[in-house]
Amino acid sequence: MSVLHLLGSRGEGGAETYFVDLVSALNAQGPEQACAIRGNAGRSRALAEAGVVTRSYPFGGPLDILTRPRIGSYAHRVGAKALVAWMNRAARHAPAGPWRRIGRLGGYYSLKYYRGFDHLVGNTRDIAEWVVAQGWPSDRVSYIPNFAEAADQGAPVDRASLDTPEGAPLLLGMGRLHDVKAHDVSLKALAMIPDAYLWIAGDGPLEDKLKAMATALGVADRVRFLGWRNDAGALYRTADVCVFPSRFEPLGNVVIQAWAHGLPVVAADSQGPGALIRHGEDGVLVPIDEPEPLADGVKAILADPMLKIRLIQNGHARVEGEFSRAAVVGEWESLFSRLGAL
Repeated sequence: MSVLHLLGSRGEGGAETYFVDLVSALNAQGPEQACAIRGNAGRSRALAEAGVVTRSYPFGGPLDILTRPRIGSYAHRVGAKALVAWMNRAARHAPAGPWRRIGRLGGYYSLKYYRGFDHLVGNTRDIAEWVVAQGWPSDRVSYIPNFAEAADQGAPVDRASLDTPEGAPLLLGMGRLHDVKAHDVSLKALAMIPDAYLWIAGDGPLEDKLKAMATALGVADRVRFLGWRNDAGALYRTADVCVFPSRFEPLGNVVIQAWAHGLPVVAADSQGPGALIRHGEDGVLVPIDEPEPLADGVKAILADPMLKIRLIQNGHARVEGEFSRAAVVGEWESLFSRLGAL
């Protein structure tokens, strides 16, 4: 018996990274996990290293009539008792069969893609409540958060390798170079924080625009665009403060990861971070699209070592109590058991 996970996105992002993390963790605990993914060599390699059998499929648009039956054949071969569809594209290609179909939602997705599914999982309480508000039966919805743990990725990054002075305050921004991630707000805030440097890890369509903005603001010499990175843990351990000004963020996995790695967070009060962070206790919340409060939050942490220590300690406690690997894996296993997939 096994659980088959479907992921239809090709690119890199927080959801895709967590897909590998959760599937690997579930496979380590049992039952056996398998994956049907859209082609991505790095993801296939990471899953193979975790002992997860993986096959690649096109996951194309409306004219793709072959992916669904092929996944159905694959599900029969691996003895799948449940199919977990990650996001809409995967849900569209998830075949009906003698297995339970579960939709894993990391946002406020159109539920038309999940018609006929047996259960939906939201990774925030708000998403789960929203699903019920759309008319989905409450006994077929669960809230299971993402887990976070400090990645074992060796020493912090050598700042000199990125032309960053050892003693300078270092801010870290994580996420795709897309308008919703609001890296432009971080750049404007950096202009108000003398001597600080900003590393931005992620790729996306706004790279040229953001670099031009950094030049116009006079901070280009203090910004490093790192592109997509596979050493997030090392980056978290190197920085002094994580800045997360996303305009729209259903969850805010960056917040949980920063907590796990002992990095204080200043985040915009969008849906996910606003629900996660207890302002002044385990993080600092600032208004959306406001560079000055973001800069003030960073400066407050840099100027007050006791505040920084309190935020780090309380963030770590939140991870241990609510977002640990063991707790989250246990909740997924309980769901599979309730649905007869174990």
